[in-house]
Amino acid sequence: MRLAGFYLFAVFAALLPILFPDNYFVIVIGASAGLNVMLAVGLNLLIGYAGQISLGHAAFFGMGAYASAILTTRFAWPGLLAMAAGLLVAGSIAWLFARPILRLRGHYLAMATLGFGIIIHVIMVQANHWTGGPDGLSGIPPLNLLGWTVDGDRQWYGVIAAAALLTIWLSLNIVDSRIGRALRAVRGSEFAAQMMGVDTASAKTQIFVVSALFAAFAGSLFAHQQAFVSPDSFNLLISVELVTMVVLGGMASTFGAACGAIALTLLHQGLVVFEDYEMLIHGGLLMAVMIFMPQGLFVGLSQAVRRLKNEI
Repeated sequence: MRLAGFYLFAVFAALLPILFPDNYFVIVIGASAGLNVMLAVGLNLLIGYAGQISLGHAAFFGMGAYASAILTTRFAWPGLLAMAAGLLVAGSIAWLFARPILRLRGHYLAMATLGFGIIIHVIMVQANHWTGGPDGLSGIPPLNLLGWTVDGDRQWYGVIAAAALLTIWLSLNIVDSRIGRALRAVRGSEFAAQMMGVDTASAKTQIFVVSALFAAFAGSLFAHQQAFVSPDSFNLLISVELVTMVVLGGMASTFGAACGAIALTLLHQGLVVFEDYEMLIHGGLLMAVMIFMPQGLFVGLSQAVRRLKNEI
């Protein structure tokens, strides 16, 4: 079933540019949706499977983006090397903060991650010499992949789609691994998991780092694709939107998180004409999903289809 879902996503991603080869909207929005899929799938490992809330995930997204931006524009590093450095920085910071932060639970954990995200955002705004301050950094060079320069919308769609599929595949393998089983035990009851011999602190730390790496990877791709980064792309609102994607699609479901990311990306584009009411509509949609489909849209619809098949 998991492989079938993965293959379905892969076929859909491959057919999109073939069916709409000259459609700028499809290609560009498809690339944006792919980045959001990477972010939501990674965050779902932390929220959905480990049961650990995070309201500061955009901070790791920004770390990857600014690492690539600063190292390529100010120090002329190759794009792949700068990306690797961004992953190292984000992973190291996530590892350092994971244990003290993840000792907290419930709204205390939410507030701690919120504070972490705000601190990183303030650094992005205030460190003018490095980040360009509120104006951001421009002139980020195209990404060069072993001699191939990614500099067009179709090329970027292909790269981001491949990266999103890789993220989904890695997530599915993590969920089915020993660490995935440990995470589900932690989500059910951390105390019971400890009694069964699960090193809950280590499991939560590992998945926090993995989730941060997924976000930093997406951030690096985002920086090269946009050729510009600014603190506005990594603020609290972005963190809240990422949580909304996970909840909207269905927590503890990799495909649910991916579907939630795609759905919210399309909704965001569709509501451009209602910009002043966008957050109001987002909030109303989230409330409706929580009331009528608390498992999320993808999970709820999947269960409805199974019930219909059984009745038939």
